[in-house]
Amino acid sequence: MEKERSLLIRDAMSERIIETAERIVTTQGAHHLTVRKILQALGITNRVFYNRFRNVDEVLTVVYRNTVLKIRESISAVLCEKKDFFDRVLDIVANSLIMSYDNKMQFNQYVFENDSISQSNFEWWTSEIKKLIDYAKEQGIIKNVDSEVMSYSIWCFCRGFNADAVGRNIPREEAVKRFKYSFGILLDGMKP
Repeated sequence: MEKERSLLIRDAMSERIIETAERIVTTQGAHHLTVRKILQALGITNRVFYNRFRNVDEVLTVVYRNTVLKIRESISAVLCEKKDFFDRVLDIVANSLIMSYDNKMQFNQYVFENDSISQSNFEWWTSEIKKLIDYAKEQGIIKNVDSEVMSYSIWCFCRGFNADAVGRNIPREEAVKRFKYSFGILLDGMKP
């Protein structure tokens, strides 16, 4: 991810502001986050807020980046020899779809205008996908494919599917069902 901007003051109050913003975003959506709502929820003054953040967008950036980190941590691929590789990969991508789907419903406009197109986000995802592909090739689980090309293709498939499902407001369960079906076919095509 892009280098995070430094908070003006980083302290317990900064964390409380961020936590309050996360609650507002989760319950009302990012477009409803305002400095006034944060001030009212915490019973603080403008000065307390503006000593720590330049504006509400800066808080939203921190909240979003925290969310992205949680998603990334949840999908870190620990490959288990006991579970079928393809089932594990399907679980990993479905879990990332579920978490990002829920969060993107709250961050919809912000996500598509900012981080989803950032170079660092692209590089992180394609690098993680490439690790899975290289592991599978080493184990003889998949065909000998071009890891760079496949990681890019999978990135495009996942990102495009997610963006379309969120944009069309397809219910999460239906989106996951469709995603698992179509991504499963893609995975089947990689088997030797």
